[in-house]
Amino acid sequence: MSSWAHGPGHGWSWSMPHRLAGGAARLRRTAPGLVLALAVAVVATVLGRWVPVVGGPVFAIVLGGVVAALFAPGERMSPGIAVAAKPVLQASIVVLGTGLSLQQVITVGAGSLPVMLGTLAVALGGGWLIGRMLGVGGATRILVSVGTGICGASAIAATTAVIDARKHEIAYAVGTIFVFNVAAVLAFPALGHLFGLSDHAFGLWAGTAVNDTSSVVAAAVSYGGDASSYAIVVKLTRTLLLVPVVIALALWTAHRQAGADRGLRGIPWHRVLPLFLLGFLAAATLDTLGVIPPAWHPTLSLLGTFLITVALAGVGLSLRPSEIRGAGTRPLLLGGILWIMVAASSLGLQALTGTL
Repeated sequence: MSSWAHGPGHGWSWSMPHRLAGGAARLRRTAPGLVLALAVAVVATVLGRWVPVVGGPVFAIVLGGVVAALFAPGERMSPGIAVAAKPVLQASIVVLGTGLSLQQVITVGAGSLPVMLGTLAVALGGGWLIGRMLGVGGATRILVSVGTGICGASAIAATTAVIDARKHEIAYAVGTIFVFNVAAVLAFPALGHLFGLSDHAFGLWAGTAVNDTSSVVAAAVSYGGDASSYAIVVKLTRTLLLVPVVIALALWTAHRQAGADRGLRGIPWHRVLPLFLLGFLAAATLDTLGVIPPAWHPTLSLLGTFLITVALAGVGLSLRPSEIRGAGTRPLLLGGILWIMVAASSLGLQALTGTL
């Protein structure tokens, strides 16, 4: 009897209650902060519906920052806020992958790929050079560049997960991208008509030079004709550029943390291709194979956007006024310069490739 009690069965019988108790304890620790982030996200989502040109994610980081400044959530809230700011953020990227069919990448064709790659090179290269000249910090510089070159808040979210950016750096990047999203929605349709762009040319311009998907759609719908359908396909294809960029940034970050003297052997390779990025690719593959019914796409898109809203609420709730006083207007100036460069290079590359 005694020997049986100390056998494998006895160990297993005690481990399960211990695991359940540990899970319950973790839930109790994270619940208060996570519920707070969810509450902020719900309010932000409603406000985003009322003012779609701003959107829920931007409202979330602003409202979260206001709540943090007014009430200073204490240690009791910190674990849940941290869960919202990172694991929920990573889950949002996986869910957003369900809206990207790899067949759409092929459909867009070789004609638009040079424009997408060229504008990405302008955003990343310009961000590195001009950001250094302006004295913008490394992580902020990277986030603004990737957000401008790929897909706004979604790209910032994915990049944040691998470069360990601080909360105020994420806030600056999201705020900068928001300002020029609004500017693009207001300015691009009028400029497109002034330049006499075809629907196809405007769709390619909006799809490569406007940041967030919602802003791309808003600008293209305002332009009219078939611009919106082409702009959406270009934008979704541009989103796929997240994969090589995030892998490259993860490799660079891991190499720096491991120490240059240790070479490739010192790199923690699990960070180079993180699980959330594999999940993003898996979700896109499932959508391509038709496993995900098209009727699910609107719901999954809303879920992905809401998860990003929760994550940015967590980022906002983590902000402290003392952390965000020093950067001034330099990130905003960097974002404005990159936005103009990307918009101009998109039109220039279209002219060079005969797609204008």
